[in-house]
Amino acid sequence: MCLLSDIDTYLRRTGVAETTFGRRAVNDPRLVRDLRRGRIPGPALCARVAAIIAARAS
Repeated sequence: MCLLSDIDTYLRRTGVAETTFGRRAVNDPRLVRDLRRGRIPGPALCARVAAIIAARAS
């Protein structure tokens, strides 16, 4: 899953905790854990996470 690998890369690069990222991105501290366990994100969630990663990458 591309979204999860993008999140993992972001977390390694920034040092942000999984729960902190999920809370900041979509107000769900279990987001990353749930994705690893098979949660299938909808298009809105994917777009929101991608936008946050892109905004903080610059």
